Amino acid sequence: MLIASVLANNLKIIFPQSHISYFVYDYTAGVLEQNPNIDRLILANDKDLKKPLVLLKAILQVRQERYDIVLDPYSKFQSKMMCLFSKAPIRAGFKRAHKKLKLPFYTHPVDFLEKATLFCGKAIEDRINMLNSVFTIPNPDPRYNIFLTEEEQAYSKTSDLKKPVIMLGVLGSTPNKSLPYEYTAQLIDYIAETTHGTLLFNYAPHQKHEAEKIYNLCSRKEQIDLDIYEDSIRGFIKLMNQCDLLISNEGGSVHIAKALGKPTFTIYSPYINKGDWNSFENGITHESVHLMEERPNLFENFTREERQNIEKNPEQLYLELTPEIILNRLKPYLEYQLKNLT
Repeated sequence: MLIASVLANNLKIIFPQSHISYFVYDYTAGVLEQNPNIDRLILANDKDLKKPLVLLKAILQVRQERYDIVLDPYSKFQSKMMCLFSKAPIRAGFKRAHKKLKLPFYTHPVDFLEKATLFCGKAIEDRINMLNSVFTIPNPDPRYNIFLTEEEQAYSKTSDLKKPVIMLGVLGSTPNKSLPYEYTAQLIDYIAETTHGTLLFNYAPHQKHEAEKIYNLCSRKEQIDLDIYEDSIRGFIKLMNQCDLLISNEGGSVHIAKALGKPTFTIYSPYINKGDWNSFENGITHESVHLMEERPNLFENFTREERQNIEKNPEQLYLELTPEIILNRLKPYLEYQLKNLT
């Protein structure tokens, strides 16, 4: 959702007097709040929206609004149906290359790009390409931003903590995006010993028990503060804004940190296509590690079916992404960042 905000940022440049609505899942809205380029947030519950009557109500609501333009970066069944019945003169959405849509959901069907060519990463470039397929944008802005109020910027829970304050994304959004717990604990011990600062854990509220398992495996618990935690996206944004950097499994927290101008180190799941999500990585401010880059022989000659099986069961490849491999990149990155912080 944060990445999708680049659509509004650029549309306001093309149409400065426009009114822009975002139809979003309620749990994602926090990253869009206070964005001056978004005039209205329409919230939906993802489980409820799968119910036929709820979806029909949403479709009728969108149609009654009489939008001139509807953009669909989600491109799933529900959003396609909302596009189709909106009757908007301009409707753009994604489709797979060489695939023909069964219904005229979009007046401008846009192919996903085969690979990234810009520094911003493919996920953002795809969305910029969607806009360029409908409008001419001479110099599109690929950056996504988070906007905080003065009160949010004054968040003070970290003010008494020993510096640097480092946020750790100890779990991915799903189990198949999470490093083995023993590996994570070894990395945490190294970060604690090297930085001598305070370490905070980020995880989804339902993952608290799993995060505690990782904490119990750590040797330097005295540097980990489990009491400072936020259970909402907006709360995490306020907390992350007061931290010095983020080290995390790949996920939404990485993009939030980047939008706040915080340095990031990302650990990618073996089945994730890094080129899709490595926005603005330059090896200095934003660095990462992916098993495919370190052990390319493990990924040779995989069929599409085999890659799908890896996504369902990535544990074996995750075991190959050892702490030693990660530290080869994390050590010089941390050394550079600590010098900057000093």
